[in-house]
Amino acid sequence: MEKIIEMKNVSWKRQGKEILRDINWEVKTLEHWAVLGLNGAGKTTLLNMVNSYIWPSTGEVSVLGHPFGKTDITKLRHSIGWVSSSLGARLNERHNTEELVVSGKFAAVGLTFVDPTEEDFEQARAVMKQLNIEYTYGQPYEKCSHGEKQKVLIARGLISRPKLLILDEPTSGLDFISREELLTTVEELALAKDAPTIIFVTHHIEEVLPVFSHTLLLKDGTVFAKGTREEVLTGENMSALYGRNIEVDWRRERAWLTLV
Repeated sequence: MEKIIEMKNVSWKRQGKEILRDINWEVKTLEHWAVLGLNGAGKTTLLNMVNSYIWPSTGEVSVLGHPFGKTDITKLRHSIGWVSSSLGARLNERHNTEELVVSGKFAAVGLTFVDPTEEDFEQARAVMKQLNIEYTYGQPYEKCSHGEKQKVLIARGLISRPKLLILDEPTSGLDFISREELLTTVEELALAKDAPTIIFVTHHIEEVLPVFSHTLLLKDGTVFAKGTREEVLTGENMSALYGRNIEVDWRRERAWLTLV
């Protein structure tokens, strides 16, 4: 199996403080991973490293078979789709949805400095149709609901046909119905033919759908637990992660937390 992400003995320091420590993590083809951890656990730092925005202080990192230090990073980033709330905050909401989707092909946040083709817009329409938001084509992004905006960002991340798609807390701020609708979209995407490997970051254990074969728990900048979803999402692990007595109940193949 091809290794999508490979980290060996990785650490990262900022201003003398160790933010990541002894990270050993492998993601292979046909695996989709959920990443969980408390605020400050190192999730965002880990993702920034996968995206090559930061490099390890020690250790080795390889993404999509390209080892850091021997790779054209700009070219590598075109093979990685990134969806995050921080990206949404940088967008000009007056742009139409399809313009923002097309901008993902150029790793831009708008079309000011690029010259897209009609084919690019047809491709955007196809991706938007796949995510059931084709009806927003021609509509300003600011007029979309929060759930629609999240799907536009996912479409933007998909338009370059990435091999790796990172969804950084995509359900943040959604109500229950909108959240479940978005999770259904993510599940359909993961099950699609030629789907990218998906890394799904969340605070909520119940969002770890059956399609996510593996789970990574981070605590204090290091790997607390990793493995298959069922192996990792246990009452023992979650109690130790949160420092409280927690039960994990499985309902309809999803795990739910209860304080005891």
